[in-house]
Amino acid sequence: MERFNSSFKGYNIDEVNRFVDEMTREYGAIIDKLRIKDAEIDRLKKENEELKAASQKNSIGSLYSSSEEITRLAKYEARTIIDDAKKNASRIVNDALLEAEKIETRAENLRRNMIVFKRKMRSVVKTQLETIEDIEEIKLDE
Repeated sequence: MERFNSSFKGYNIDEVNRFVDEMTREYGAIIDKLRIKDAEIDRLKKENEELKAASQKNSIGSLYSSSEEITRLAKYEARTIIDDAKKNASRIVNDALLEAEKIETRAENLRRNMIVFKRKMRSVVKTQLETIEDIEEIKLDE
């Protein structure tokens, strides 16, 4: 704290005036610094808002790019799955056709075997009938 020398009518007016002038300058300098700081704060707030907006735009753009990439990958995977399914379907159809051919071949063999069996059975039955007729003739002739 400043101390003033006293004079006949109180404090020394020149000292007081110098002190008041010095305080006024310092106070003015502090106010100027505060104005500069307030302007800097306002500028930084505005810059912060702009950065937030830009960040949000970048985030949205990034999300959009990510969603496009995910969509592209999903479509690729879907095409791959469909291609694999088509290949598997073709293989299954081919296997089924081969199996059907084998079954048809077996069925044809069974038909032929049945025809042969029927012929042989007819022959056996015919022979048996002839034998039965011969037995009747033998009994009648006796």
